Amino acid sequence: MEQIHKRFSSEQVKQLLEGYIKGLMDRADIEEVLGINKTRSFALLKLYRHDPKGFSLNYNRRSSSRLSKSVEEQISRELLLERSLVENRQLPISSYNYSAVRDRLLRRGIEVSLTTIIERAKVLGCHRPRPKKKAHEREVITAAIGALIQHDASHHLWSPYAKEKWTLISSIDDYSRKILFADFFEEETTWAHIQASEALLRQYGLPLRYYVDSLRVFSFVRNRDSFWYRTVLKTDEAAQQWKQVLTTLNVDITYALSPQAKGKIERSYRWLQDRMVRTAAIEKLSTLDELRPVLKEEVFRYNHQRLHATTGEIPDIWFEKARRSGRTLFRPFSLPSPYTSPKDVFCLREKRTVNAYRRIKFYNHQIPLPKVPIGQEVDIHLVPDLKCSSLEVRLWSNNHFINSITFPLTDFPRVHFGQYWLVYSYYSLPNLANSLPALIANSEFGFKLMQFSNAVIASWVRSRNIPFIWRKQTAMLK
Repeated sequence: MEQIHKRFSSEQVKQLLEGYIKGLMDRADIEEVLGINKTRSFALLKLYRHDPKGFSLNYNRRSSSRLSKSVEEQISRELLLERSLVENRQLPISSYNYSAVRDRLLRRGIEVSLTTIIERAKVLGCHRPRPKKKAHEREVITAAIGALIQHDASHHLWSPYAKEKWTLISSIDDYSRKILFADFFEEETTWAHIQASEALLRQYGLPLRYYVDSLRVFSFVRNRDSFWYRTVLKTDEAAQQWKQVLTTLNVDITYALSPQAKGKIERSYRWLQDRMVRTAAIEKLSTLDELRPVLKEEVFRYNHQRLHATTGEIPDIWFEKARRSGRTLFRPFSLPSPYTSPKDVFCLREKRTVNAYRRIKFYNHQIPLPKVPIGQEVDIHLVPDLKCSSLEVRLWSNNHFINSITFPLTDFPRVHFGQYWLVYSYYSLPNLANSLPALIANSEFGFKLMQFSNAVIASWVRSRNIPFIWRKQTAMLK
């Protein structure tokens, strides 16, 4: 069979590729018409997306030996830079990433193949063969976008120049593998996850279900969380604040039984970590404001410029093609009755009972409710504004909106009502852990006091001059 450029013109192939991008044709149809295989069709698609106007089937064959001296120097410089990152023990980088090297060269207008880069890497001693992983079958369990949204967070040292780790919260569509939301937060809190879900749901609509792990933010685990709920809330069941938001919008929640079950979103985290840590190390980025543009750029590349290894498709094209063909389970976002503001959906929830003075006590505040009967339960919707350091308190009774009051956030310490946490300096950790083995249990927030009163523990710690801070973990932030 003759070569493709001898059987078709560039314009004919461009029309076929444009039809695929717009969702008018399947990739298999293009391959059948052109008489090419899957690999060749992906190569043509990538070439067309890179430069639609300059796309042409005519090319000049050029071997690696014909690369100019300046290009060779640029490749060598980037490979040596990559080796310095891998060999630096202070950086969380343990393997070479030649795709990242190629991307850095592309930003300078130098386009070379991965094969060329790997060949040069072997000559320069910048190559470390990766161990072969055991192959396993991957199963695509969804047949439409919006059928399942995988949601998770990655607490990672995203920049070696940062003073602390940050949390990247992201969500991907299980069918297309497109990253629908990704943003940094200084710490992983319930409110952060609510904000992330709000951004996704209002942009794309309501999916069929969310897929999350068993973090305290998402689920109640009896053996893990029973102490708090049985002693304080007097119950064996609990609906987390984040879960209440999803339930209000009629979005189901499925919990992963193992880390391997969340492999699809974990793979995107590994891809982002591999790229972003390198960029932060090279450009010496140290703040979230500096790193957010890098995150936006990498997410765009992940969604629009790379073929997913499992699906063999570009995630954004796969997503839009499914949407245009009607293979979507996303529902239009709408507020459930009786709510008229998104603040009453994407919020933190508390309840209080009106006392004999027709008031409710909310922390140190007495809020009058003259029109609400004595003994009636009032729903409290909390909407923190961390930028303005304020807290909007929205009051509801019998599904009717009563009033909205805004307080300074400083009036409400970071507490989860009644549950105390001991936060201590790093150097006191071994002493405290060795001295109180029977009193404390390991937790993601530190060490949770389980059996003794706050006064007893505080007295014991003060007598030994152990630096500490008493903090309450609250529904507002944690």
